[in-house]
Amino acid sequence: MSQLILGIDDAGRGPVIGPMVLAGCLINDEMEKEFKKIGVKDSKQLTPKRRAFLADVIREKAENFEVVIVYPDEIESNNLSGTKLNEVEAIACAEIINRINKGYDRIKVVLDCPSTGINKWRDFLQTKINDLSNLEVVCEHKADVNHVAVSAASIIAKDVREKEMTLLKEKYGHEIGSGYASDPYTIKFLEKHAHKYKDEGLFRKTWATWKNASAKLEQAKIA
Repeated sequence: MSQLILGIDDAGRGPVIGPMVLAGCLINDEMEKEFKKIGVKDSKQLTPKRRAFLADVIREKAENFEVVIVYPDEIESNNLSGTKLNEVEAIACAEIINRINKGYDRIKVVLDCPSTGINKWRDFLQTKINDLSNLEVVCEHKADVNHVAVSAASIIAKDVREKEMTLLKEKYGHEIGSGYASDPYTIKFLEKHAHKYKDEGLFRKTWATWKNASAKLEQAKIA
């Protein structure tokens, strides 16, 4: 009897611009072997072109998949009300599990854990899952490297995040960059437009990166 594995991973946890995307991919162990053969692995190890190709294959061949997009405004409002990003991610993961977990006898759920406290994060996650009776929930660091189902989820999450960023670039220009603080284009864009677009749901304004850019603009005004 084949085992069903639901892998869950995120893309875009850390950037100052754009959404965080969570994806879940449900496959059986036969499909796991097939995905491994065609080169499904952690999305960070793939070129954008290969990732986009594999994302389409995964969507077509997986037993099921789900995506939850958490936009900056939602991250912000949660942060301001005391719900940290790890908890926001756990709630989104539970939403994916609840959507997929309908009519299956047994599912092994494997998640790439965003927290250093794996047990505490898993305990919180499980409080948000509607029905645990047929689930085995496993949370690990580096699950996106070690489990094909999680790798598949990471590819879908990254693909969706890239499409979201393409829409933002069409609206705000390509100088927006990747959205990450390590990207000089993103920092330059921030230092120019942190105030202009601050109410458009583009930025994570509780991030130090945005605050620093905003402070620089204030100083420039005074000067």
